[in-house]
Amino acid sequence: MILEMKVPSPGESISEVEIAQWLVADGDYVEKDQTIAEVDSDKATLDLPAEESGVITLKASEGDVVPVGNIVCHIDTSVKKSAKKHTEPTIPVKDDKIIEPQSNPEKIISEKAKNSSPSPAASKILSEKGINPLDVIGSGRGGRITKEDALKALPKIDESLISKGRKTERKKLSMLRRKLSQRLVAVKNLTAMLTTFNEVNMSSIFEIRKKYKEIFKEKHGVSLGFMSFFTKAVVNALKEFPDVHSMIDEDHKLSFDFYDISIAVSGPKGLLVPVVRNADKLTFSGIEKEIKRLAIKARDGEMSIEDMEGGTFTISNGGVFGSMLSTPILNPPQSSILGMHNIIERPIAVKGKVEIHPMMYLALSYDHRIIDGKESVGFLLKIKEALENPIEILMNNNLKKSLEI
Repeated sequence: MILEMKVPSPGESISEVEIAQWLVADGDYVEKDQTIAEVDSDKATLDLPAEESGVITLKASEGDVVPVGNIVCHIDTSVKKSAKKHTEPTIPVKDDKIIEPQSNPEKIISEKAKNSSPSPAASKILSEKGINPLDVIGSGRGGRITKEDALKALPKIDESLISKGRKTERKKLSMLRRKLSQRLVAVKNLTAMLTTFNEVNMSSIFEIRKKYKEIFKEKHGVSLGFMSFFTKAVVNALKEFPDVHSMIDEDHKLSFDFYDISIAVSGPKGLLVPVVRNADKLTFSGIEKEIKRLAIKARDGEMSIEDMEGGTFTISNGGVFGSMLSTPILNPPQSSILGMHNIIERPIAVKGKVEIHPMMYLALSYDHRIIDGKESVGFLLKIKEALENPIEILMNNNLKKSLEI
């Protein structure tokens, strides 16, 4: 029996994936549930497991973009593991059609030139950029290059000019990285992003962690980290400044009565932003356990689309990599993001005297279209106040009850 394996849907908003890497070769025997490929969506890299055991025939190549529901391989389930199946050389196939070899490249170039004629405005822009119209994919009628296409177009890198005979390496970006780059550029172009800064004295949190971290870990099985304090402080500030907790949808403002906090974590293929759901209802231990669970999934490459969908506010901790100060970029469609940084002992003035304290710079990037300066500054001050007075503000003056110890 020949089983046709189709691309499963990774999530409601995803219509296609890219074959990032085949982990098996054409004609190999595969076991049921064995990971046979890694596929990239615009949100994450996912594993593709074999649906049955048998000999596999690949129907898509690495780098192919395949719509959800399309066939990517066949598995001959009638072949036993001990048997060795002879397979003919793979014929390139896309959308179940054999791809014929291109025998007339001059004709292809001619057709492309005919269909990509830019308007005078687009032609002028491309000329000023030094870009050949043949290198631009037009989005207009009949594949023609529009003014917008020309504005977005980037000149190709002349590798020979840069390398001057030295070795270079060219590797295609993953779909996830390409989509991320598009989103980051869109954020800069489509939002009025500003960043405001402050600093926080972390002495109180240091003292709490030093005194109770061992008891906390023994009781809950997780460490008492900084993220639970910051998540609590963010939720506390969002309740007072609801505009920071809103989003723009065309001419409307969306507000929320729940607090799903996105937490940026590092994975093997880059930064991922899973969501801690209903953070306002979680205890310190609950937040730490959820962040640990998500971090392990990110580390093991098991993060799902559902783990990262949604989110109403983002916290990014660049301090774990040694960043002292940065301007975090918005995580669309959210309107604000808090950047944490590394903690450094610095001299500060305390009641007229110079003292050494563990200090951290905070950065809040926000969309000025929906959040005014007064709200952004007030929000960041509220976070600073909560972090410098955690027992009073975040623990309702009952530390042991809050830590459940």
